[in-house]
Amino acid sequence: MCCLFGFVDYAGSLSVKQRNRLIRELSIAAEVRGTDATGIAYNTSRGLQIYKRPLAAHRLHLRIPAEAHVVMGHTRMTTQGSAKKNYNNHPFFGCVKGKSFALAHNGIVWNDLELRRTKHLPRTKVQTDSFIAVQLIEQQKALNLSSLKCMAEQVEGSFSFSVLSEQDELWLVKGDNPLTIVHFPTVGVYVYASTAEILNRALTRYGRQLGCRKTVEVEMGELLKIDRRGHITRATF
Repeated sequence: MCCLFGFVDYAGSLSVKQRNRLIRELSIAAEVRGTDATGIAYNTSRGLQIYKRPLAAHRLHLRIPAEAHVVMGHTRMTTQGSAKKNYNNHPFFGCVKGKSFALAHNGIVWNDLELRRTKHLPRTKVQTDSFIAVQLIEQQKALNLSSLKCMAEQVEGSFSFSVLSEQDELWLVKGDNPLTIVHFPTVGVYVYASTAEILNRALTRYGRQLGCRKTVEVEMGELLKIDRRGHITRATF
């Protein structure tokens, strides 16, 4: 049991102080689903950045720069791969055609060893079952709805995934694990977390009024892409 969380400030309406407050409240609320490690990913002019540590969220002073408008995060409850070895923690780096991406997973993949053998995937020091999703996307040599669909159809287990590209595209893959997304169209912000309870707790503690809230419906077997302009593209698997 882990937690995915994050936001897309596509209108740039939040100050850096407000974005930092939002990601901190989301991460702390997400501790209810894991305290073994915490990580976030975001983009800057220097490319995709991942910051993660084998610590509970409240023990970290998460800070994002002013240029980061899309942030994805993860709190971890360890099921495979020691959290003390930071490369086992989420988000993970991936790369296709020279472009980096970050991936985080909530759930358990049961057939990772079988996939690594049958798909002839390279050996890795990462011991976490979730990393197989990164390798399957890399094998497709693309990050798009098609490669994410292929990955989602091959892994067996319980899952929801979040993926962030260098172009500030946030991809959400909804399996049988929970995922809640809300949209605040007045200010141009999407916020998501693994459960509605976590999301509501974080937004209550955040305190700032973001205007009218609209739930973004997402069903099991759906893929969503939210681009940097706030447009949503959907597919199924």
